[in-house]
Amino acid sequence: MEYKKVEELRDVADVCVSEKQPMSRKDRLLRWAELLERDPERRLRSLGEIELKTPADRPAMRAPDSPLTVAFEDPVLRAEGLAGDRLGDGMAFFKISEDDAHRLMCSCMNGWSMASGKVAKNVRRIADPMSRFDPVMAFSLGTIASIGALALLLA
Repeated sequence: MEYKKVEELRDVADVCVSEKQPMSRKDRLLRWAELLERDPERRLRSLGEIELKTPADRPAMRAPDSPLTVAFEDPVLRAEGLAGDRLGDGMAFFKISEDDAHRLMCSCMNGWSMASGKVAKNVRRIADPMSRFDPVMAFSLGTIASIGALALLLA
């Protein structure tokens, strides 16, 4: 096989160099959820009592084998720019709020360990907030609204 530079190939062929588009926030979160779902029973460590740390100390928090460790072990997320498995790295990369990070990874919400599958489900909820409205809830709200509309018509 002969090696040629792109400039040399343009003389004999139409060459298009495409740049890979960076992953969106939702794509990053869904990738993280997929990684967590690969072993849904895996026990992960939570971050110890995030709310008791000072705001200045929170970004540096980490725990071995945490949900953020799973993300950082992935070469795709690292290539996208995930800098480490610290809380601040995860919040910045996934663009999640401190409240979401607290609910997702704090020991006061999850105990000292949690199932990877449960974390994946919660990551998916952050990625798609409308997924919180399951079909049963939608049906219930629709029924209540219908009853209310019917009452107004009959009044």
